[in-house]
Amino acid sequence: MTLADAGLAASAKLPLTLGLTYPEALAEGVETVTQLWQADLDEASSVLKGQISAPAWNNASLTWLLAAPTTMSEKPHGLRVGQADTMRFRATIDLFAQMDNRFGGEHARRSLIHYLATDGKRLLHSRASERTRGQLLSAVAEATLLAAWMSYDSGLHSLAQRYFIQALSLAQTGNDRLLAASVLDAMSHQATFVGRYREAANLAKVARQGVGGAATPTLTAHFHVMEARALARLGDATACDRALTEAVREFERRNPDDDPEWIRYFDDAELAAEFGHCFRDLARPVVASHYATQCLGTGGDGTYLRSDFFATMVLADAHLGAGEAEQACSVVLDALRLGEQLRSARCASYLREFSVRLAPAAKSLGIRDFHEQAVDFSLWQQVMAA
Repeated sequence: MTLADAGLAASAKLPLTLGLTYPEALAEGVETVTQLWQADLDEASSVLKGQISAPAWNNASLTWLLAAPTTMSEKPHGLRVGQADTMRFRATIDLFAQMDNRFGGEHARRSLIHYLATDGKRLLHSRASERTRGQLLSAVAEATLLAAWMSYDSGLHSLAQRYFIQALSLAQTGNDRLLAASVLDAMSHQATFVGRYREAANLAKVARQGVGGAATPTLTAHFHVMEARALARLGDATACDRALTEAVREFERRNPDDDPEWIRYFDDAELAAEFGHCFRDLARPVVASHYATQCLGTGGDGTYLRSDFFATMVLADAHLGAGEAEQACSVVLDALRLGEQLRSARCASYLREFSVRLAPAAKSLGIRDFHEQAVDFSLWQQVMAA
């Protein structure tokens, strides 16, 4: 039996809604996420090739928003684990996160899922003190959130949506309300990417409302910029500007020492990158160019290579929007050099959008030269093949 046949067979045994429903209890959540990991490894077509479900976003966000704090009364029957097990698990997930940032979601995604389906499953079925159990659930929620991001970056949008929903439930079960809100924030990012802008804005609002004053200024600023990203794509300049103003107001109050570890990456450069995206989408190329240049001028060390690629593409789009096609192409060549190590469907999508915008200028000599150079890069080859 081929892998494709195995995937079809596995898919036939699975409910089409696997992972799309917010679990009502811890036991249901553990069963759902472990099934989802295994279905992913089995390449079940129902989860790998399904369609995005807007109602699933709405139902999960509303259920989370209204949820009361949970109690972990259900007692697993596996081996007992302690804080050292959770720390070891987190350290391993951190390595996968570093590879994701540096090489893209497609690079080690399947290895992460295999780790979750073995060690993650073992930990979820283990016995622990209530405090350790909460830490463990929060750690597995973060790992499942990473699985969602890597699936999203790989273009597996239905699968990513399912992982996001399960990460949301695990974070809530572990009483980690801030992490849960960050999951909704990530859902908003994906919703904007796939063109569901109104849902994206709503998800960012729910994330902000669901934690209120408990969120740090850094986290609140990120909620506002996610809403702004969606509003920019909708073309609502007034509302977008308002959201960006709120983001700056919150960001100026931040103290990174107060932030959870997983949001500390959001610094001045990342904020500038978000502004660049918004102003590009609002057709303000001069301002977009300013913020993209500001982001790239921080001299990154390659740790966030994919983010550097995105910012470089925003700068190229800004030049193109200003009528500077040849300068835009020169910047894209810089992005392609950055992207040689990246395996990311999102990166290819940025290039695809650029190539469509570039098409009217395709007959100029400078653009023909660009195409001759770009064809040597793997990401551009993917775009042309598609």
